[in-house]
Amino acid sequence: MRCGFPSLALRVQEILKHAPLSGHLFVFGGGRSHILKIIWHDGLAACLFTRRLEKGRFIWPNVEGGAVAKPASPAQLSYLSSGIDWRAPQETRRPTRVG
Repeated sequence: MRCGFPSLALRVQEILKHAPLSGHLFVFGGGRSHILKIIWHDGLAACLFTRRLEKGRFIWPNVEGGAVAKPASPAQLSYLSSGIDWRAPQETRRPTRVG
């Protein structure tokens, strides 16, 4: 997943038909579900957050038409971005070293 904020914002605008500068969080995942990118615009600046799992994968809610049917709760988003299965919240793995 090599996309930065401009190309992800264009996908939000053209494919999802939402305003990327609206202040909402838009979450994208890589093909193997080990990379997660979140874009957000606060009205002044654009933010791109990236998270990559060394082992395991992110567990996504059911997707219909290229987007999650209902907005995720803050707890679900927190579990998803932490690599925890949001359906049965349990921490799966803790990193043991850096680098």
